Amino acid sequence: MPFTSVVHLVATCGVPILRDDLDRKIVRLAIPALGTLAVEPLYILVDTAIVGRLGTPQLAGLAIASIVLLNVISVLSFLEYVTPDIAFAVGAGRLEDARQVATSGLWLSLAIGVPSSMTLFVLARPVCWLLGGRGEVLDHATTYLSISACGIPFVLFAFLGHGVLRGYNDLRTPLRIVVVANIVNLILEVVAVYMLDLGVAGSAWSTVITQVIAAAVFLISMHRHLARARPSWARARPLLRQGRHLAIRSIAMYTVWNLSTLIAAYLDAPTLAANQVVLQLFIFLALMLDALAVPLHSLVAGELGSGNHAGAAAIGRASVRLSLWCSFALGALLVAASPFLPSLFTSDPAVRSRLMGTLLVLAVMQIPGAIAFALDGALIGAQDMTWLGRQAIFNLVAFFPLAGATLLWPRLGLAGLWGAQLMWMSMRATVNSRRWSRLSKNHFSAAESRRAALG
Repeated sequence: MPFTSVVHLVATCGVPILRDDLDRKIVRLAIPALGTLAVEPLYILVDTAIVGRLGTPQLAGLAIASIVLLNVISVLSFLEYVTPDIAFAVGAGRLEDARQVATSGLWLSLAIGVPSSMTLFVLARPVCWLLGGRGEVLDHATTYLSISACGIPFVLFAFLGHGVLRGYNDLRTPLRIVVVANIVNLILEVVAVYMLDLGVAGSAWSTVITQVIAAAVFLISMHRHLARARPSWARARPLLRQGRHLAIRSIAMYTVWNLSTLIAAYLDAPTLAANQVVLQLFIFLALMLDALAVPLHSLVAGELGSGNHAGAAAIGRASVRLSLWCSFALGALLVAASPFLPSLFTSDPAVRSRLMGTLLVLAVMQIPGAIAFALDGALIGAQDMTWLGRQAIFNLVAFFPLAGATLLWPRLGLAGLWGAQLMWMSMRATVNSRRWSRLSKNHFSAAESRRAALG
């Protein structure tokens, strides 16, 4: 769907939002997906809330360790994207192939997770030092990171469990597991930190224990979808290849957010504080839009696996339309709340003044974001990871000019910095639209190639 079709969609807002069974199916799957996406970040939020009450050095140490963990896990999260491979095989009626993919992912979780865990454990202190940890802060950061490193293999098992279950359009089981895991984590943290007085170490061990429990439940839940087979390099190689492209995509996206934070810090403290507020709002709103994209990983792949190219194209169009409806609602709410939101986050007039105009930029950003996120999901479902990884690098070209201008002319301020991100998001929406249109016309040749590889 071309980016210019947004105008047409806006003009047809009088039609019912849910037009047919396909729309209702997407929304039905999006609701548990939204729940899972919203609940998953609570691990870090709970750790932050509990550790923050121990003292400033402890909280600063957690901040450093969390940055390292976030970057490592984002690179390794590609195992969550076995969904299209499994859904494709299921759609083609090749259930044994789907089991082989899941089993290969399980072996990869061990092969990648254990060495990554050991490496991070050994390098915890020097890495935290490089990120600015010193004295007591360095000690707390090292403690938290070295303990948390033990949980990496289990985090990968959980990623795989999400991907496998989604491949069968089961989004409710992951939601239940994540909700229960967060409750268990909260209870363990309170006991370890406040009752046993284990401090930062208690917080880290509580999270690791919860990750072990969640991984075990995911393994039990997906057991019937695993094959009894030995590790196969031939099966694992395609997953590693797509993992490389997805890792590049993650690194490119984090480049935008990391550079934005660095530029905001360079401008002044109020801009940095305001940027943190806008970033958290962006992440919150992105969860809403991304929930409509997650079901496409399996829905598009399933249609392509069964040879129904027209059905796959229809799913992409429906998701873009639904995402646009959602973006209009979110943008309107943000505009309406913009006079009041700054006061909820800060009492500093300098921070509030920087937030006012930037919130309007964020509201506009919802429209291209809806298209970009929806078609990201559709393209992942079409197994077009190679293009997504490569294009993510080129998309940075849209971000750099205005970001650089903000650095040279600080008067542009936070609005200029988020204007650069608006340009970046618009670029993503445009190129994703063109790619989806081209794939549809070419009968999804990328997916056909993937199907041949599975065979």
